[in-house]
Amino acid sequence: MHAALWVSKTGLSAQDTMMTTISNNLANVSTTGFKRDRAEFEDLLYQIKRQPGAQTTQDTQLPSGLQLGTGVRVVGTQKIFTQGPLQTTEQPLDMAINGRGFFQILTPNGDIAYSRDGSFHLDADGQIVTSNGYPLEPGIVLPDDVQTFTVGEDGTVTISVFGDPGVQQVGNIQTADFINPAGLQSIGGNLFIETASSGAPQVGNPGQNGLGQVLQNTLENSNVSVVEEMVNMITTQRAYEMNSKVISTADQMLQYISQTL
Repeated sequence: MHAALWVSKTGLSAQDTMMTTISNNLANVSTTGFKRDRAEFEDLLYQIKRQPGAQTTQDTQLPSGLQLGTGVRVVGTQKIFTQGPLQTTEQPLDMAINGRGFFQILTPNGDIAYSRDGSFHLDADGQIVTSNGYPLEPGIVLPDDVQTFTVGEDGTVTISVFGDPGVQQVGNIQTADFINPAGLQSIGGNLFIETASSGAPQVGNPGQNGLGQVLQNTLENSNVSVVEEMVNMITTQRAYEMNSKVISTADQMLQYISQTL
């Protein structure tokens, strides 16, 4: 069997995965706090026909040898945690982290998940929750008679109530950072969970120890660039076509042999 058929087959499979990654990025171009993915490739094992550096005579060596590649594979996908553009809103519960860090979210199973999506809401008990109803951690509960709600850049939450001109502090938003955010596991719902690759979370007040500040009335948009993804899509399509052309050419070569000999 022609070796080029198998090599080009791995190329088609790799480019198909690349197109899936691009389509997911484009599908989430309007997702708050979304971070784009990048597919990473590596070449497969080589068949060494002549070893580089082997002796051709007692005094001479092969300068390069003869090595035949066997294709390509997708070795992984990496989250690109560059910050997306910040958008000012009129909603006091909208928050964004300007810099490094993640909001801490308490999931139904009791574990802590992490998110860059700061579009929060209030539930029936006055607790600040995500769009899926998961509470912010540490939990912050607002009273029924709250009049104004303010979040400082350091995460301090203060409110004023009807009939009282003063302000009172009801909690503090803490954020978490990781030495390797790309090692976090995406679980959907704009949430990530800790893994052995990400390292342990480093929790602290926003604006301290390298953590970004919290901006109220602001949301972080997706960091997906439509133009860049469209260019990547064209490149992937052309690479797919070239691998398909190799299969077609190898098929013609085999057809010629079978019909001629």
